[in-house]
Amino acid sequence: MVVDDEAAQRELLAGYLSKKGYEVHTFASGPEALEAYHRIFSPLAIVDMKMPGMTGLELLAQLREINPFLQVLVLTAFGSVETAVAAIKAGAFDYLTKPVENLDELLLKLEKAIRQNRLVVEHQVMSTRLEEVFPSSEIIGESPPIVKMKELISIVAPKEATVLITGPSGTGKELVARAIHALSPRAEQELVAINCAAFPETLLESELFGYEKGAFTGADRPKQGRFELADGGSLFLDEIGEMPLTMQVKMLRVLEERKIQRLGSVKEISLDIRLITATNRDLQAMVAEGTFREDLYYRLNVIQIEVPPLSERAGDILRLTDKFLERFSRKIGKNITGLEPDAADLLTSYNWPGNVRELENIIERAVILCRSDRISKSDLTGLTRNNASVSAGDHLAPLAEIEAKHIRACLDQLDWNLGKCAEQLGIHRNTLRAKIRQYGLKKS
Repeated sequence: MVVDDEAAQRELLAGYLSKKGYEVHTFASGPEALEAYHRIFSPLAIVDMKMPGMTGLELLAQLREINPFLQVLVLTAFGSVETAVAAIKAGAFDYLTKPVENLDELLLKLEKAIRQNRLVVEHQVMSTRLEEVFPSSEIIGESPPIVKMKELISIVAPKEATVLITGPSGTGKELVARAIHALSPRAEQELVAINCAAFPETLLESELFGYEKGAFTGADRPKQGRFELADGGSLFLDEIGEMPLTMQVKMLRVLEERKIQRLGSVKEISLDIRLITATNRDLQAMVAEGTFREDLYYRLNVIQIEVPPLSERAGDILRLTDKFLERFSRKIGKNITGLEPDAADLLTSYNWPGNVRELENIIERAVILCRSDRISKSDLTGLTRNNASVSAGDHLAPLAEIEAKHIRACLDQLDWNLGKCAEQLGIHRNTLRAKIRQYGLKKS
């Protein structure tokens, strides 16, 4: 759309841009352009700043109200830099001085404006789809770290790049993986997930690659592995840092060749998958220690999305709590309407070492224990204000000592039920076993 009260300038621009393949609509005034804009809904506009009746700035503001994605180039008299700056502050994409003589510059700026329009629209559509696919009951939060993470998901999801999701246990890394898949071109296909720490090495290989009948004792029929099941879709490998070195070599080969062989077979099967992995471990440190292959690390870490711990999302704690209260009240059959002030204060002052998973467990237990329609401080068992912060005069014990005591307390409280304790701590059972060995903990 070209809006200029000078007929010669208007016709020059319209003629040149039409020859370059643009569909051009010309108007001699702001009101005329506004009246017609609902019909043409152009993504680009060239607007003269100085026109009788309605200025370019006024037109710009009203057009952007109709279409916030509209990209506007403003035309301003030579030397009127202040006008151009005011227009850009009001939302214009760029400016040109009149008369427009350098048509190559005009074309270049319009092409940039087209790209900007597409980026803005794509981002908005992706953000909307993210909210549709993962409504408030899933990826919850408006804190800066979560908003930044959602933006990154919306940018990364449509691409085919391999994604590495990092962050502490219990932060919701699998939710991020599911969001990436759901917003990708593969959304209609399967997202196949497997936890690498949940299987010993021999079983992990057969789970990933599948096997033929007779490949080993007990293999009485052929079985597809997770790679095959994910063909055409996405494969999510959780806790990739727990994968044994021998399996890492085989993983690297798969990533390089995009082919697998079932156990007991020499036939190669071609794959079309998008790989998404997650870990709560420092893979770079593992590479330095020699426990994780450097070449595999770089293959996996094409795009990295870091999921922030709950301690960095203080503003989201009560939002998450509201959703958990709603979910568990419905599940358990109680009518819990909210939190007492002392309970809210305790939740927001706690440092949440187990992250969102710990908060979820605490709220479920509180709903079960609650005898009224509101959660009080006494219902939040397992939390103490001392966990929230450490004052300058406090004795600072070594982290390992604190962790050992915390694990010991959890184990004793749950009568050494490793499954329940691992869930409460927000870690995998294998990790808990390793911690028990590390600290030499024994049942009383």
